[in-house]
Amino acid sequence: MPIKFGTDGWRAVISDEFTFANVRLVAQAIADYVLRPPSDASQQGPRDTTVAIGFDTRFLSDRYAMEVARVMADRGVTVYLSKSDCPTPALAYAIRHLRTAGGVMITASHNPPRYNGIKFKGPHTGPGLPEETQVIEEFLARNHTNGIVPEDRSWALSNLPQEYPGITRFDPMPAYLDHLRTLVDLDALKHCGLKVAVDPMYGAGRGYIATFLREAGCEVTQIHGELNPGFGGIHPEPIERNLKDLLTTMRNGGYDLGLATDGDADRIGAADAQGCFVDPHRIFSLILRHLVQERKWRGSVVKSVSTTQLLNRLSDRYNLPLRETPVGFNYICAWFLNDPVGVLMGGEESGGMTIRGHVLDGDGILMGLLLAEMMAYQRQPLHKTIDGLMQEFGVFHYGRNDVHTQAFDKKELTQRLTREAPVSILSHRVLRVNNNDGVKYLLDDDSWLLIRPSGTEPVLRIYAEARTAAEVPQLLAAGAGLAKI
Repeated sequence: MPIKFGTDGWRAVISDEFTFANVRLVAQAIADYVLRPPSDASQQGPRDTTVAIGFDTRFLSDRYAMEVARVMADRGVTVYLSKSDCPTPALAYAIRHLRTAGGVMITASHNPPRYNGIKFKGPHTGPGLPEETQVIEEFLARNHTNGIVPEDRSWALSNLPQEYPGITRFDPMPAYLDHLRTLVDLDALKHCGLKVAVDPMYGAGRGYIATFLREAGCEVTQIHGELNPGFGGIHPEPIERNLKDLLTTMRNGGYDLGLATDGDADRIGAADAQGCFVDPHRIFSLILRHLVQERKWRGSVVKSVSTTQLLNRLSDRYNLPLRETPVGFNYICAWFLNDPVGVLMGGEESGGMTIRGHVLDGDGILMGLLLAEMMAYQRQPLHKTIDGLMQEFGVFHYGRNDVHTQAFDKKELTQRLTREAPVSILSHRVLRVNNNDGVKYLLDDDSWLLIRPSGTEPVLRIYAEARTAAEVPQLLAAGAGLAKI
């Protein structure tokens, strides 16, 4: 089966498709991409051929990273290899700090423990753009056709020699935390007396939020911070059903704020003092309002098509341009690249978000710290701040279903759902049909229904947001009925 890059890299099951042999092939193709000749005469001259490499806490991630480093160094790339597991946003910042041509992160992010993957980051610090990953895939295919295979070395399952030509070990944490100190109001945190519970979900974010907040004078308890490649039997995705321990800790410990990051810390989840889960839709909305009201930031807001309509209302109120993208952080990254000063904040319903002046990738660590900063400014319980947001801008409830099906014609389905768009859904008039990614029906009360085929598997993703909790499952059921799959 050919290796394909999705919106955020390549992922597969360990020892099935994700093997040392395939990892070497991908490393070789990325090296070829970094070393490729300039595409036109205007780019003649010395070319940056350095790459930063990081890895998460998954089974064999450190060994895969070593093998990627070895293959790329043998190919002629100068490599900076992280000394230990690190978050994806820290690796992304290392690209900027070390001024490399890009980065490679060994991670399957929020996926189950049996998966691993490779994320490629461009020199812009964001996910590989389609035009970048397409060239990498072309090198993969060309090397396969020409029978070019990297040498298999005996230390794939042991340690690299301490000294290896072209490889320098580095710690991405100090420079990354120094950068975060320029983005977060430390003075506000030092005087607020926050008590915070942090759950890195056994992932690569372990120690980062806790270190930062403790240095800022907050009282911090970290759970699930030890190395556990099986993630304690849960999926390292910071959604409510996976955060039972954090929510219990919040209810029993007298904490003000609970923060959770996924396996590579590019996503955020949160909890209030009552142990109630706070989803990314509300986190995005809270931080956006904080940046506008307290910091007086201005600029456009970029969100994926599956993200809350609450952001539309906030953008309207504050007269901020709103951009809606297909699902995938690479599309949000593209907006920041096209308008690096004009974009204020961008993010997705999955919990990946970033702000102006930071890396062009989701950063659950920074978002958690900004939530803490917001609480320091508000000086009231998080649930009261959320209640105030809802009173001012309206209440929205969100849900999603993944329907596993037999293979189907995605283009035909999208065309049919557009052509046969209903006049109303659940007695709400359909005002507009959006084909940005799948088919999205916008309803007259600002609720919506999105039917979106997965780009990589026979799965139909159905998303809905409604003004009442009772209508969410009804909208999801209506979506399944419209799809007829």
